[in-house]
Amino acid sequence: MTEVAILDFGSQYTQLIARTIRSLGVFSTIRPYDATLNELQKSKVSAVILSGGPASVWNENAPKCDPELLEGKIPLLGICYGMQMLAHSLGGKVSPSSNREYGKTKIKLVEDSLLFSAVPKEFSVWMSHGDIVEKAPPGWKLLAFSANDHNRVCVGIENSSLKIVGLQFHPEVTHTEFGKQIISNFLFRICGLAPTWTAGKFIEESISSIRNVVGEEKVVLGVSGGVDSTVATLLFYKAIGDRLIPVFIDNGLLRRNERQEVETNFNKEFGIKLRVCDASARFLSKLEAISDPEAKRRIIGNTFVETFTEVVKGIGKNVKFLGQGTLYPDVIESKSPNRGPSATIKTHHNVGGLPEELGFELIEPLRWLFKDDVRRVGKELRIKEGLLKRHPFPGPGLAVRIIGAISRERLEILKLADSIFIDELRNADWYDKVSQALAVLLPVRSVGVMGDFRTYEETIALRAVVTQDFMTADWAKLPPELLEKISNRIINEVKGVNRVVYDISSKPPATIEWE
Repeated sequence: MTEVAILDFGSQYTQLIARTIRSLGVFSTIRPYDATLNELQKSKVSAVILSGGPASVWNENAPKCDPELLEGKIPLLGICYGMQMLAHSLGGKVSPSSNREYGKTKIKLVEDSLLFSAVPKEFSVWMSHGDIVEKAPPGWKLLAFSANDHNRVCVGIENSSLKIVGLQFHPEVTHTEFGKQIISNFLFRICGLAPTWTAGKFIEESISSIRNVVGEEKVVLGVSGGVDSTVATLLFYKAIGDRLIPVFIDNGLLRRNERQEVETNFNKEFGIKLRVCDASARFLSKLEAISDPEAKRRIIGNTFVETFTEVVKGIGKNVKFLGQGTLYPDVIESKSPNRGPSATIKTHHNVGGLPEELGFELIEPLRWLFKDDVRRVGKELRIKEGLLKRHPFPGPGLAVRIIGAISRERLEILKLADSIFIDELRNADWYDKVSQALAVLLPVRSVGVMGDFRTYEETIALRAVVTQDFMTADWAKLPPELLEKISNRIINEVKGVNRVVYDISSKPPATIEWE
């Protein structure tokens, strides 16, 4: 299988590079910045991309790639820091810029290149850098310059004989015009790759792999009912049939009627028998009086493992394999892959599996997939559109949408408010127009008046965003009349709430979830 390796120098956009390449039909992976040419060749990597990063190449301890990668043995694209490192390592000059460039910038092309095929001579790109390439390496061609800079800052360089190119801007970010076309040009025109990585091929290879590994044994699989676990379940079921044992743990932190919907989908829609364990009392008792969001995540993760372990032991000793719906971002965020410089963002309870003493072998068929990939696979598996388009829901559930301490009373308030919000978005044909929508219960009470009586009750915050990549997001401009209707329903129907607010912050600086 053709693979493009992105060497991670710590850029916030590294995952976007990988996802853009996947969307073009080429398999991509994120690897440590110091992966060697020998390692990449053993993996049959066909092209390499050097990501951006926060360092300055002229600093003593700045991260560098394997020098052998710069000899032209594998086609290579350097982005932002990656371009600066190319220039610095090959005899060019990189210097601090007197004017840091961040955000949209106009650039002009000054030389023809395969990299800019089918791209206009002037267009807007997304910049995020404080250093500049003051002088390209000897023999390299200067392709493009900033259009709004009197000093003509170089933003594109090329050595066509080595098949190595560099870009100061970020083509992977949606704010860059023709960014996807530029990446496509690198893959198909410069590297000569073919778009052979498809959802159908992934399904075929996954089913074959599962059968080869599992043989005649059984697999137990923890499911949440979301897109990821549903796709994983169907892959396992197509591979081994009733030797799959899917287990659903009700932690009490689900959305309204979610458990019933999951049971209906599995038992009736897919014809797969689902084992359900109601552990809500256990989870809620352990979360009582816990306010710190990371503490909530740890408790939920540990309790899930504890509960799942008990369920599996009850099944018997004839289960050898554990299946999980772990995605690639889960692996990246929980621990920077291999030796990369990216920081841990948050913990994921589905990364790492269950205690070793259970003796399971772990199978994770989605481990190399992004959410976009999973949806494409789900569509190929003919999962209904309503499930495939369901908004993301955090692993810890409503625990991280209740700011502050959790109680059954506060859970019920949030469940009903969230249900009203989502129902009204659907009724107004807005659900599919926003990328994610959620209600948050704030640790704030305020004075209100209902009838002739003073109230002192809870506050609900509504959040809806539009985004293409979830790395950046804008708040959704919902119609005022729709917000008014949602607010009226929540205040009138949810006992204990007298105030509703709408979150109009974008990401960054805010995040999409509140915790």
